[in-house]
Amino acid sequence: MRDNARVGANYNLTLAITGASGAAYAREMLHLLIADARVHRVHLVVSEHALRVLAEELGISGRNGLVEKLAGQADKKISLLANDDIGAQIASGSYPVNAMIVLPCSMGTLASIANGMAQKLIERAADVCLKEQRKLVLCVRETPFNRIHLRNMTLAAEAGATIFPAMPTLYNKPQSTDEMARQFCQRVLSHIGLAQPDAYIWKGE
Repeated sequence: MRDNARVGANYNLTLAITGASGAAYAREMLHLLIADARVHRVHLVVSEHALRVLAEELGISGRNGLVEKLAGQADKKISLLANDDIGAQIASGSYPVNAMIVLPCSMGTLASIANGMAQKLIERAADVCLKEQRKLVLCVRETPFNRIHLRNMTLAAEAGATIFPAMPTLYNKPQSTDEMARQFCQRVLSHIGLAQPDAYIWKGE
């Protein structure tokens, strides 16, 4: 990484929620980030399409009090940014961010990132991560993939992004969908240098 922020100390990241199914993942990710003392700031960006998914899957409506509704509590480390705010801090490479997670990542968002169409803050912030060689994790959510999806994932990966499909694990015998979502989010956080102490780790026989 070329920025001066140290992994695991005063961690500064961007979390984007886009309009794909998987609102439970985003909710669990916020819970984990709020609870993690290593995380200093989270720049949260929620697309317009994501708001509809949040309403349909979690019964959360509107932007007012969105963090409290989604995470269950307000927290000073969470900064909610408008997707139209192309002048936000995270739109500049001079602003140090350790990593960016797009969870869930819609195919439309993937296409914009993969092809450099940085017209909204989410895509611009992702573009900044790529050009500054910072971690960008795209938790894509679609099935089945068509050739356009696969090509865009290849383009994004070749540019430096990590394609991290929103697939839950089953070998840990989860007892609820929330547990499945939590284990997935823990794996994502481990990937960017924020290993979670209670994450399930396969140890074999």
